[in-house]
Amino acid sequence: MDKAQTLEQLSAAKKAHIKWVNRAKALVGGLPVEKDAIPVDSTDCQFGQWFYGEGQKLNAIPGMDRLSTIETLHFTLHDTYLKIFKLYFGEMNRSFFSKLFNMKPKISDSDKELAKEYFQQLEGVSKQLLDEIGRLERRLNAMSAESFEEK
Repeated sequence: MDKAQTLEQLSAAKKAHIKWVNRAKALVGGLPVEKDAIPVDSTDCQFGQWFYGEGQKLNAIPGMDRLSTIETLHFTLHDTYLKIFKLYFGEMNRSFFSKLFNMKPKISDSDKELAKEYFQQLEGVSKQLLDEIGRLERRLNAMSAESFEEK
């Protein structure tokens, strides 16, 4: 495990998370967003792919208690987005013709307001997640390259 490479991967994963949140914001803001552009499952987004791939190597470093907090926040983030996803893409809102012609469902004004509330929750969780990632980055930066590579 190389310190510089790990920090670079973590930075890229963090940027991918920010893009993910911005796509959710665009959706809630009324911009056209494809159903698959914002992965619902926490292991399908780019951050999740890093976290459950290369990021798991960090577990070999003693004192990496931030990882469990990051995981919990990441799950909460995706659970919150699932509520938004169901409002915009849920099968229950679609007519026979919209399904037949693969048209997007109409979303009511009350559902739009509810989606905005869910997005506010999502933003709060995202901020907490980014704070935890920042703490992890500072912790990794404080380690010497040699001690990091010995792990």
